[in-house]
Amino acid sequence: MVRLLTTLRRGFKERIGWKRVGVAASLVIIAFAITTLVRTLKNFDTGAMLVALTNISIHQIALAALCVVGAFCTLTFYDFFALRTLGKKHVPYRIAALSSFTSYSIGHNIGATVFTGGAIRFRIYSDHGLSAIDVAKICFLSGLTFWLGNTFVLGIGMAWHPSAASAMDQLPAAINRLIAFGVIGAIISYLVWLILGHERRELGQNGWMVRLPSAPLTLVQILIGVVDLGFCAMAMYLLMPAQPHIDFMSLAVVFILATLLGFASHAPGSLGVFDAAMLVALPQFGKEQLAATIVVFRILYFMIPFGIAISIMGTRELWLNVVLPWQLRRRQAEACAEINSETAEAVEVGARTVPFRQRSRAGSRR
Repeated sequence: MVRLLTTLRRGFKERIGWKRVGVAASLVIIAFAITTLVRTLKNFDTGAMLVALTNISIHQIALAALCVVGAFCTLTFYDFFALRTLGKKHVPYRIAALSSFTSYSIGHNIGATVFTGGAIRFRIYSDHGLSAIDVAKICFLSGLTFWLGNTFVLGIGMAWHPSAASAMDQLPAAINRLIAFGVIGAIISYLVWLILGHERRELGQNGWMVRLPSAPLTLVQILIGVVDLGFCAMAMYLLMPAQPHIDFMSLAVVFILATLLGFASHAPGSLGVFDAAMLVALPQFGKEQLAATIVVFRILYFMIPFGIAISIMGTRELWLNVVLPWQLRRRQAEACAEINSETAEAVEVGARTVPFRQRSRAGSRR
């Protein structure tokens, strides 16, 4: 039996592999989301959505924007925490903040965050002596922060309001509550596992090793993810229609599930997946009103940060590849001109000195 399982595992890795499974799962999620979205938006009234957009007050948008700012400020600690965990203390916070913000904003909007976000991180961190392996470890620890925070809040939320997830996963409330207890139990087991074994905190093989944070630091890691997610969910909550009423925790459960589906799909900006999940899970709201809320949230959380991140990276690349080389060439040219000027002056002085010496020698001979 053991040989059979080993053979099957080896055959799975050689012929299929987890990457292909991940790609297939992403495509299935995207296809299902698009189908659901088309079916949900049937007979959609664009005029009613425009009216719903005007009903969202400037006060609501301003408060939601502040929450988005808080979310992105918290997001900067993803990379900073990973850098300190890896012992890269020479990298300052401002560089970690730049990497976190730009890699997430650009990577998540373009899609395939693992590759796009990793490439942006490597472009930034390579200037500070970090290798591709170091960047891969930072991506792993940052992703771990995200998933720990999301699963923790999801577990608490589903245990408290299990019916909030029923509209999305089509499971009875009792089953959702059992799943929530299982999620919370898994996180507790992970913390106990970290406490019991000091050597167990090292993961990896073939020279690629990453040391996991200790149990107390893992609590900090979870807290970072929870605060980030709390700001995001609050931004969505503030933009929701006043009627019918929905409590924050129920919305948070739906928001987390929609966010996780969007991340799992690797679709650019979770486009279609996040929207379909929200529309399906909140049928009590009019689809035009809910669509208006999603549009404003996308502008605040996706489009504006994406534009800022692109501008920052474009300005940085322009500075590093155009301005700095031009300044260096200019300083070199000025230095060369100064050296040439000094050389010319020395030659001119020498030319004047030689005839004087020759006349002095002639006079002495006489």
